[in-house]
Amino acid sequence: MSLRVRAALGVGATLALVVFVVSLARSRAEPPARCAAGMIALGPRCCGEGQQLLGSRCAGSPSRCAAGMDVTSAGCVAPPRVVRIEGGLLRVGPGDWEAQGVVGPYQVELASFGLDAYEVSEARWAGCVVAGGCPLLALSGEPGRPVTGVTLAAAAGFCRWAGGALPTSEQLAFAAAGPSGRRYPWGDTGAVCRRAAWGLVAGPCGWGATGPELSGSHPAGASAEGVFDLAGNVAEWATAPAGAEVRGGSFADGAASALRTWQRRPLPPDTRAPEVGFRCAHPAAPP
Repeated sequence: MSLRVRAALGVGATLALVVFVVSLARSRAEPPARCAAGMIALGPRCCGEGQQLLGSRCAGSPSRCAAGMDVTSAGCVAPPRVVRIEGGLLRVGPGDWEAQGVVGPYQVELASFGLDAYEVSEARWAGCVVAGGCPLLALSGEPGRPVTGVTLAAAAGFCRWAGGALPTSEQLAFAAAGPSGRRYPWGDTGAVCRRAAWGLVAGPCGWGATGPELSGSHPAGASAEGVFDLAGNVAEWATAPAGAEVRGGSFADGAASALRTWQRRPLPPDTRAPEVGFRCAHPAAPP
């Protein structure tokens, strides 16, 4: 092989390496993929295709939404649905190093129960207000967004009006972990941005969020039983023997450990916070 050919090959290899390094740097500089098919990333939000971001709100009529969500003139909305959770043995323990010293091992046998597939939305809360069962709250104006800024007592009042009750902390834990003790609602690995609305305030999934995403807009993070947003979006009220807790982490959490199925946080029951919402438990429907 002549020196000229060798030199040409060397230049070509160098150029290919430079192109690869530049492409890798660009891909790592871009925000991580976090919106499902049918949704588009606008600032820290995932809005329906065809919508615009006005302030922190997805505005306009979408042309398409994530799987399972209804397309409405006011935005993408997940229709209310109750999922049957088969009873079983909840096993809680320090299964990974981040739970060491935080979680004490215990087991609880749970009967079957029903659970809202989605966090209670502003549309559902507004219906309760019209019916006289719930107090007025300052809402964002997006009917598909989970209601926040609600106390434990107000959340429990909605659930009674809806024919259910606030879930216990153990019911939420079992719905998220399942009988196999999953680390996340979707499985044991992969706390990535497309599976849950988390890290949206100061990264790693987004920046500048002031509220949650739409309920049900991350179908890749649903549990095997079909319950959405058990990790991320809003932390959810639950009743506990020692008082009140929230589970599941929220859009404001920047660490994946907040999404673990064993994670819980005591909270004063009169707390009103933009990262706290709820869903309801119901009597178990026939299999």
